Amino acid sequence: MITQYVLDLQEAGETQVAVVGGKGAHLGELSRIEGIRVPAGFCVTTDAFGRIMTEAPSIDDQLDRLSRLSPDDREAIRALSAEIRQTLEGVAIPDDLTAAVADALARLGEQAAYAVRSSATAEDLPTASFAGQQDTYLNVVGPAAILQHVSRCWASLFTERAVTYRLRNGFDHRKVHMAVVVQRMVFPEAAGILFTADPVTGNRKVAAVDASFGLGEALVSGLVNPDVFKVRDGEVVAKAVAAKQLAIHALPAGGTQTLAIDRQRQEQPALTDAQVVRLVQLGRRIEVHFGRPQDIEWCLVDDGFQIVQSRPITTLFPIPETGDQENHVYLSVGHQQMMTDPMKPLGLSMWQLTAMAPMQEAGGRLFVDVTRRLASPASRAGLLDVVGRGDPLTRDALETVLDRGDFIPTLPDEGRGGPPVGGGPAPIETDPAIVTELIERSQASIAGLRRDIRTKTGPAMFDFLLEALQEHKRVLGDPLNFQAIMAGMDATWWLNDHLQEWLGEKNAADTLTLSAPNNVTSEMGLALLDVADVIRPNPEVVAFLQGVEDEGYLDELPKLAGGTEARAAIEAYLDRYGMRCVGEIDITRPRWSERPTTLVPLILDNIKLFEPGAAERRFEQGRQEAEKKERDVLSRLRALPDGEQKADEAKGMIDRVRTFIGYREYPKYDIVSRYFVYKQALLAEAERLVHANVLAEKEDIFYLTFQELHDVARTNQLDDQLIQQRKDAFRSYQALTPPRVLTSDGEALTGAYRRDDVPAGALIGLPVSAGTIEGRARVILDMAEADLEAGDILVTAYTDPSWSPLFVAITGLVTEVGGLMTHGAVIAREYGLPAVVGVVDATRLISDGQRIRVHGTEGYIEILP
Repeated sequence: MITQYVLDLQEAGETQVAVVGGKGAHLGELSRIEGIRVPAGFCVTTDAFGRIMTEAPSIDDQLDRLSRLSPDDREAIRALSAEIRQTLEGVAIPDDLTAAVADALARLGEQAAYAVRSSATAEDLPTASFAGQQDTYLNVVGPAAILQHVSRCWASLFTERAVTYRLRNGFDHRKVHMAVVVQRMVFPEAAGILFTADPVTGNRKVAAVDASFGLGEALVSGLVNPDVFKVRDGEVVAKAVAAKQLAIHALPAGGTQTLAIDRQRQEQPALTDAQVVRLVQLGRRIEVHFGRPQDIEWCLVDDGFQIVQSRPITTLFPIPETGDQENHVYLSVGHQQMMTDPMKPLGLSMWQLTAMAPMQEAGGRLFVDVTRRLASPASRAGLLDVVGRGDPLTRDALETVLDRGDFIPTLPDEGRGGPPVGGGPAPIETDPAIVTELIERSQASIAGLRRDIRTKTGPAMFDFLLEALQEHKRVLGDPLNFQAIMAGMDATWWLNDHLQEWLGEKNAADTLTLSAPNNVTSEMGLALLDVADVIRPNPEVVAFLQGVEDEGYLDELPKLAGGTEARAAIEAYLDRYGMRCVGEIDITRPRWSERPTTLVPLILDNIKLFEPGAAERRFEQGRQEAEKKERDVLSRLRALPDGEQKADEAKGMIDRVRTFIGYREYPKYDIVSRYFVYKQALLAEAERLVHANVLAEKEDIFYLTFQELHDVARTNQLDDQLIQQRKDAFRSYQALTPPRVLTSDGEALTGAYRRDDVPAGALIGLPVSAGTIEGRARVILDMAEADLEAGDILVTAYTDPSWSPLFVAITGLVTEVGGLMTHGAVIAREYGLPAVVGVVDATRLISDGQRIRVHGTEGYIEILP
């Protein structure tokens, strides 16, 4: 292979990232777009960097040490990265490399001024933006100075910030190389940044332009506040002109200086509206070429624009693909299911195959298109009512879209809007036998699934699974199932609405649902207290569990005094609940049965915080409190005008809520029970594919859709690159926050609480379980890292049913995601925990260990001094 130290910018392109780095490849590609002007220049290639690395003393040892550092060890990173930079800057540049750079400069003008800019091979990629992590030097004059700054760019691959980013995001230091772009300097009247999609809202039809006088460095470095323009459909729709007191300009002999701007010019716009519109047109041309929204650095020279950089905007949430040009509004499924993390392709496709409504995928998450429901006035009212009861933020986001008037056309009510959300079959009798029958039907169906799938392998197994998925949907779609769920929810809403109207009491149903029967999720939390009771009297087992790291620990237990009983208790628990896990709607997530160490810290917390018999006492205490509350409510109602009638109606609804609200949790248990059976069958097939050398490892099937996996099993053929692409995409999705509501324009709407009845500085949320509690906040993002003390309040992003074993040990709950009828809220009410959900950025605004007061009736949190 011929070593090439220098490559002309116009010869570079998207396929040469490994040679010229991300920035060089983008600039080369830009220079080929018709009508786009890019300053002339060349790239010092990664071959040159490789040559320097081979001549750098001790670099291998330094990189070994660097790779072993934690991304949080700032002192060690600072010291070692400085040492590596010093090593690289100390390497003498070889003569042949010096000559290659000198030849390139001679062609462009040896004594001209240049910008010298780093261009790493992992920079400005579609899935990761390394913007600003390496160095740029402006107005560099003369070959010696340019070579010196090229050397500094090489060293900038090891700035503290760049090293930390790579450590945190899993980039191998040895696999990232540095090229350097050397371009003719432009001396602009104005410069800035163009985003071809609004970086704040995500709207792809709105472009944003930041502009300031002089070189763009003033804006990028934060020296000045820029003018900001918003452009839509070829027109400036918003403009904010800043007072720009300073500008950075080039010095004739090289380097730059900061100068004050004349007072009369400070508040003049850096660009005219016509120039802004023309710039956005150029930006749209660049966006079309690269196929995705761009973050573009531009310069205005003699009323013409030159482009000095373009990179993908990596922070935008993707838009579901529809294949049409119509407007669409999407609701996040993850916010309803308490799982806003990205899902792997197999997880997405399995949920889509078993969901009761069509779902679209974007950014590793699922969305439901509600456009038609919003278009019809009747179904719109039903949707907003149900959504608003569950999550006011989502309702507010939908109303924000509707208030614009022109985004969703109104259809007549007889249009294809479908039945109103929350409507459906007629109500059922308040009969506990209905719940018993539904649970028995579910158990029989799952037992049949387990029995019949055992003998199936290969294509026959996939054919069987497709039939099983239809049975899955049939069970979930049973009208009686839906009626039972809605009966409990409707009774809860009726009680809260009427008891507030009649008695002035908010959220009275919260106490009335304490220890409701047939709630498989709350039973799961209490059952782990019983497991702790078995283990607590055996100090050898407790000590052993405190040091457990290996998933095979259950096999070691019988060697200890009391270990056989401990193992039997944990295994019995796993037999009933081992199919659960955090993020359980994603079939690819490891289940408790696959990773039983997950339960160990929870068991140890229960041993530490509770006395024997706590589960039974707790359930009985809740039941008695609910009965007491019922007597109190009915007594107060009878004292009112028409009190006997009101009391009779309320009594009917109390009986109804206690009959059906526990069943609200059962369908999810049915789903994840089936999921674990499906998963075990699919992993057995994956094992066969590994032995046949089709797959590198079993878990690679998680990056295929169900249909793709079916095809691979049939053909024994797989594109290895597809798996790697899916892994890279999944990693990029982990950095994205899904919105509650997303439009086809790409606008991400989170909604707002429009309340003025809370104390200043309080964090607002949705009240879902009544009461007020004060305590230590435990901010926990990973359940396996829970370490609770008595009186702790759990603060986390979301809680699906798998978190409920933690609920027995806490006194209050705060989550970023949630609604009135989501799992965390239902279980908080069952356990009598004051809870506020939907608290935006709670895990960031509340620090671990801070004292907080949770107002579960009013819906806000105070951070205490």
